Amino acid sequence: MTTLTVLIADDQPLIREGLRRVLETDPALRVCGQATDGREAVDRAISLKPDVVLMDIRMPIVNGIEATEQLFARGFDGNVIVLTTFGLDDYVVDALRAGAGGFVLKESPPQRIIDAIHAVANGDALIDPAVTRTVIDQLGRKRFARSTAGPVDPLTARESEVLALLARGYSNAEIAQTLVVGEGTVKTHVAHILTKLGVRDRLQAVIYAYESGLA
Repeated sequence: MTTLTVLIADDQPLIREGLRRVLETDPALRVCGQATDGREAVDRAISLKPDVVLMDIRMPIVNGIEATEQLFARGFDGNVIVLTTFGLDDYVVDALRAGAGGFVLKESPPQRIIDAIHAVANGDALIDPAVTRTVIDQLGRKRFARSTAGPVDPLTARESEVLALLARGYSNAEIAQTLVVGEGTVKTHVAHILTKLGVRDRLQAVIYAYESGLA
C-alpha cells in the first residue's frame, strides 16, 4: 500500500493536533511535518516534499494563498488543499487561482478531509460541496482580464461542451449523463482539455475558461 505524506500548515496548535489525529486514522496517510505560518509552510514543503499540504488561509507572516503561490513558483510538484472556516467569499477562488487543488472547510466531517487528500493525490480536484456553488457563482460574476490567458490549442466541439459543463460545476458522472457518453470518455476529454490549456487540474481549467472568455 502506497503511503501519502502530508504537511499540516495552521497557526492554531489545537487545529494542527486535531488534523494530525484525524489523518492518523487512515493507515495510507502519514503526517511528515507541521508549520505554524505561511513562510514556514513554504520552507518545510520544499524541504520535506510532501504529497499534499493542508494549508490554512489565515496565517501570520504569509497567508495561505501567498504561500501556495510561492510554493508552485519554487517548483513544488505536490498538491495543496486549502482548509479554512472562511468558505463563502473570494478566498475560495483566490486559493484555487493560486494553484490549490482542493478546498475543504475545517468543520467538514473527518472522512471528507481524508477523501480530499486521496482525491488530489490521485490527480483529481475537489471543492467542499458546501462551497461548490459559491465558487461557480463567483467565477461567473467576476470579470477576469482575458490577457492573462495565453494561446491554447483549439478545443474540439465536444471538448468545448465538456469544458462548459465543468464550468457549471458538473462532476464526470453528471457530464457523462448529460452528454450520453461513458465516464471513461469524459475523463479522456478532460485530460485533453487540461493538456491543451496547459493547466494542472479541472479547477484550474474552469478558472482559465472564465479568464480567457472560453466560458
